[in-house]
Amino acid sequence: MNTSRRSFLKVAGLSAFALSSGMAGLAGTAGAARAQIAPGRYERGENALTAKRWAMVIDTRQFRGPEDYEALIEACHKVHNVPHIPGNQNIKWFWLDKYDRVFPDDMNAHINDKTRQADYPLLCNHCTNPPCVRVCPTQATYRMEDGIVAMDYHRCIGCRFCMAGCPYGARSFNFVDPRKYLSDPVPNPTFPTRMIGVVEKCTFCAERLAVGKMPACVEASGGKILFGDLEDPNSTVRQALAANYSIRRKPNLGTQPGVYYLI
Repeated sequence: MNTSRRSFLKVAGLSAFALSSGMAGLAGTAGAARAQIAPGRYERGENALTAKRWAMVIDTRQFRGPEDYEALIEACHKVHNVPHIPGNQNIKWFWLDKYDRVFPDDMNAHINDKTRQADYPLLCNHCTNPPCVRVCPTQATYRMEDGIVAMDYHRCIGCRFCMAGCPYGARSFNFVDPRKYLSDPVPNPTFPTRMIGVVEKCTFCAERLAVGKMPACVEASGGKILFGDLEDPNSTVRQALAANYSIRRKPNLGTQPGVYYLI
């Protein structure tokens, strides 16, 4: 057995142990940086924002360069206690990449240089037909009735089937203890930190919607990112999509992403 496979099985075994033991012991000893334990499901408060199908519209035309996205990335990662881990083990919820890698099946070879060379934001697409949900053996990732693809960290056993199933590379695996790379106290004590052997990703800020707040990146964008009910013809997202040309990532796969880009 090679080293990489041995290391993965060790991490997966630790994750399975954490699942069977309720994570109680590991939660108290995994690192100095801690936050409250993750709920298995999100409970809506009295002021919760609701929708039949949440969707996001990113107006990339209003962003001048990667520096314009920095505040959004910082807001997302601070709210969700996303660590910065040096090397190739970094965790990503909201990040940037170039046009050719964001929209690889765009066949237009003559698109203008400004569009092709620009940076575009990436996050979980919260698909209507999410392959990650179908392949998860423990229902650690599941689709909520409002279209959000959520995570139950307690159920994750670290098999990474969801990562293999996701065609957008939207998930990160904690090969090391992420809490060691967070400040103490953590940036947001009300949001759960994760542990080694667990997969994580963007959740469309389901925990914020449950208490009446918009997603962190939406608030930080100053109107450059819209968020609303795709099933409501009067919502800001529907109006923006009706008035502008938009594209989605890898539409030919049939996953029906919930993130739209105005180019």
